[in-house]
Amino acid sequence: QVQLVESGGGLVQPGGSLRLSCAASGSIFSIFPMGWYRQAPGKQRDLVASITRGGRTNYADSVKGRFTISRDNAKNTVYLQMNSLKPEDTAIYYCNALINQYEYWGQGTQVTVSS
Repeated sequence: QVQLVESGGGLVQPGGSLRLSCAASGSIFSIFPMGWYRQAPGKQRDLVASITRGGRTNYADSVKGRFTISRDNAKNTVYLQMNSLKPEDTAIYYCNALINQYEYWGQGTQVTVSS
């Protein structure tokens, strides 16, 4: 059974930083793109950032220059370093990955940016 387990969310003040992690476990033969999405209350789930196995990255315009996505292929883990956080970054953050040709989602981790 393949699963994605996220960690690292929490409450942070505006201007602060958080680092999210997402580890894939189970019978994994291949992982292609991995990424982070977020969903704020009453809004749709949107892509925040994605990264290919080779390290090519893509970011939403709203987070460019503030967030950095990275991955450790040996550990089947993807990270999201979030700096200069703003209240509008508040959302549930979901990890997403294409594993063994199937799409998987993590359970979500809450990020709240508030003073």
